[in-house]
Amino acid sequence: MSRSEHTPGVALRVGVLGCGNVGAAFVGLVDSGATAISLRTGIDLEVTRIAVRDLDRERPGLDRVAFEKRATTDSGAVVTDPQVDIVVELMGGIEPARSLILQALTSKKPVISGNKELLAAHAGELTAAAESAGVDLLFEASVAGAIPLVRLLRDSLAGEHIVRLTGIVNGTTNYMLTQMSEEGLGYNEALAQAQSLGYAEADPTADVEGYDAAAKAAILAGIAFDADVSSSDVHREGIVGIEASDIAFARRLGYEVKLLAVVERADAPGGEVAPAVGAPPCVAVRVHPAMVPKEHPLASVRGAFNAVFVEGDAAGELMVYGRGAGGRPTASAVLGDVIDAAHHLREQSRGRPARRRTPLLRPIADLRSQYYLTLDVADRPGVLAAVASVFGEHHVSIRSMEQTGLGVDARLLFITHMALEADVSATLQALRDLDTVERVGSVLRVIGSELA
Repeated sequence: MSRSEHTPGVALRVGVLGCGNVGAAFVGLVDSGATAISLRTGIDLEVTRIAVRDLDRERPGLDRVAFEKRATTDSGAVVTDPQVDIVVELMGGIEPARSLILQALTSKKPVISGNKELLAAHAGELTAAAESAGVDLLFEASVAGAIPLVRLLRDSLAGEHIVRLTGIVNGTTNYMLTQMSEEGLGYNEALAQAQSLGYAEADPTADVEGYDAAAKAAILAGIAFDADVSSSDVHREGIVGIEASDIAFARRLGYEVKLLAVVERADAPGGEVAPAVGAPPCVAVRVHPAMVPKEHPLASVRGAFNAVFVEGDAAGELMVYGRGAGGRPTASAVLGDVIDAAHHLREQSRGRPARRRTPLLRPIADLRSQYYLTLDVADRPGVLAAVASVFGEHHVSIRSMEQTGLGVDARLLFITHMALEADVSATLQALRDLDTVERVGSVLRVIGSELA
């Protein structure tokens, strides 16, 4: 059935690519809730085809007989099936997901995807294909699980001049940092606990090194600023180097340590904050751990939860919060997109077209922040003066300093005033070259105004 042939009262048929945790949960939501969905929305949905890699794999929660009637290992056949009106892509990875989505869009079939890796790398190409075909490409589930963040930015705040998005968008690292803060665990202990609970993979690199959050930051930049940003454009730092002592020090000063994704408008290269109308956006996109004041709403986000703090010119400050991962929460976001696409398909319409412009990207070196950093140094006269001299030579002003003993050595803990990232980087390099500096330890940005 083509888009133009669809009439009210006829079930819209969904083809699903991938039936892992999220895919199986989505199929289960549609199978068990079709009547309730129809009563609430007026949309009749039916999952008619499911593409999987392994037909024999157990899928808890799905009726085995009903699953086998719809299952195939031929993903292409699902996309091209004339009995499929909407394609849901939950297989992950770049290929063949990219080719299958482009094929579906070319066939004028709306696509719903939760594939953050693909969208972070190829959003511009995919949205252009959707625009050309005049159908929806929706991806609420790709950023923050069940949190309706994409819909908020795309629809409710469509007329808002967004200034900044600051988010906790990776549940694994937030769980680990929460345990390190509240239970006093070390990094390795917190990671082992997260793995035992299923929050972290056996190979946790994507989470703890910030790759997952960087992909989501790239997607957020596209939604908030119409900017064609890929994950490779995002400055990325993970949480691997954070120690329990850093978190304890932060808490004593009234801060919590969080891994943040920050997407914000930035000064144009000439210093103009608001570029001319129609000019490409100038944005800064980064992921890094930071000390967040306890009075900030993000500081209270605990465990595996996600939250994004939005700042706009007219709307002011608001925050969305909820479960950022898991089969059923993420499937809920997928289902919401499917219902939107179904409405548009039935009404011969589509959602607000996505624009993608090549942005001016401000490098991290051009940005300013306060910083927390630690140095392990030889504990002898003159060391502190030499260290302070390096800060001064590179235009970094020290706000506060503490010293703790480490046997024959000492640990120095600094918080700076606002400083340019490039100056801080030069300072750190010069400190590493000092004979009396044994190690440059943690370096964290400090979010918020200057310390009192």
